[in-house]
Amino acid sequence: MKAFFHLPGLFEFHELYKLFLPLCKEHREYFYDHIEISSIYGAPMGTIFSGGRLATGNSDPFEVLALLKEYGISARLTFSNSQLKPEHLKDEYCNFLCSLFEDENNGIIIHSDLLSDYIKENYSKFYQVSSTTKVLLRKEELIDELANDKYAYVVPDFRHNKKILDYELNEKSKAKVELLVNECCDIGCNKRKECYENVSRLALNEDVEEFRCTSPLGSKGYSFSLAMKNPAFISNEAIIDEYLPSGINNFKIEGRGLGSALVLEILLYYLVKPQYQINVREAIYLDNMLDLF
Repeated sequence: MKAFFHLPGLFEFHELYKLFLPLCKEHREYFYDHIEISSIYGAPMGTIFSGGRLATGNSDPFEVLALLKEYGISARLTFSNSQLKPEHLKDEYCNFLCSLFEDENNGIIIHSDLLSDYIKENYSKFYQVSSTTKVLLRKEELIDELANDKYAYVVPDFRHNKKILDYELNEKSKAKVELLVNECCDIGCNKRKECYENVSRLALNEDVEEFRCTSPLGSKGYSFSLAMKNPAFISNEAIIDEYLPSGINNFKIEGRGLGSALVLEILLYYLVKPQYQINVREAIYLDNMLDLF
């Protein structure tokens, strides 16, 4: 049974993946036998279609696309802005990216029905992914979303992570579920949708103040050690013992807004066998005389 992972930072962590992906190919023994890197997602700085997090990546789109093609990994544009209006659809840069990345192997993560219809009409080769930014909290909402044929994958709100094992999903729906494994947001937060909407407005350059999280966890900033204590956290052991046997095998790692060093640690946890993690760190950091402090 394979666990298909969807990794953060298509444009943000291009330099990291230039080192990480060759290791996965040349030293497959370093990596868990059950894992496979299925896609890398993100959006470059200045894209008004982007959502979820403010896009900060500045890597060259042509180089990004070439790297993923070389390793046969799907590129996903995170175009999950929830506040788009018809006049935004003609944005030159976003349409350039769609033209460049359009391929049956590549996808677009979407919130807006308006954008979904536009992509289907103008860039039909993409598969579409329903974004977690929709914050669909009710079981019935999620099941309806999974039944929507326009989506190849659906990323549920992280609060479904444990409960979904008890949902009576058919095999087609299970194959579309993509669970967010390492969310640090407070499981009781009731302002998650408001936060995402604020990011969407900022991406559109609207004159709004940045949302300030007041939840006990989120206000402290992301911490993987805290995420591991989150009731919705999905561990390696749970993936192998619970999710894969149940028929759920797609898992998304969050982290576009983090530093590459922390993202590497999260990748090591989910993808690399403990005895080989030092090998990967040495290969990534290159210089064994590196001073961090």
